[in-house]
Parts: sequence; structure tokens; C-alpha cells
Amino acid sequence: MTEIYWDDPFCSEGANCFRFGVDEQGRAYIGSTTDTTAHVSDSVEALRALICAVKSGAADHLL
Repeated sequence: MTEIYWDDPFCSEGANCFRFGVDEQGRAYIGSTTDTTAHVSDSVEALRALICAVKSGAADHLL
């Protein structure tokens, strides 16, 4: 079992909380605070690209 080292949760507008983490192999994680077993994992570079794309508006059509 891989141990994930989680940062403090990031919350916006009260209840919408997520957390970011990393494991000993350097993989990055984005997880839910409501279901601690649910998370997305990939390389740090891939998750950095995802976050940059979301910040630039690439996912705005989903809202």
C-alpha cells in the first residue's frame, strides 16, 4: 500500500474541499475530503498541466 502525504485541504465556498498529496515515488494526487479513498493520481507534470488548463478556462464548458 502506497502512503500518500496529504497537504491541508483546500476549500472554496465552504464545503467544496480538495486535498493535494504526493507519495514516496513522486506521484501527485488530488483527493476528495468527503471520500478519503477517492483520488486522481498521475505524474506531477501531468497534474500540473491539468491544473494550468483548468485555470486557463479549458474546462469552463463543464460548469
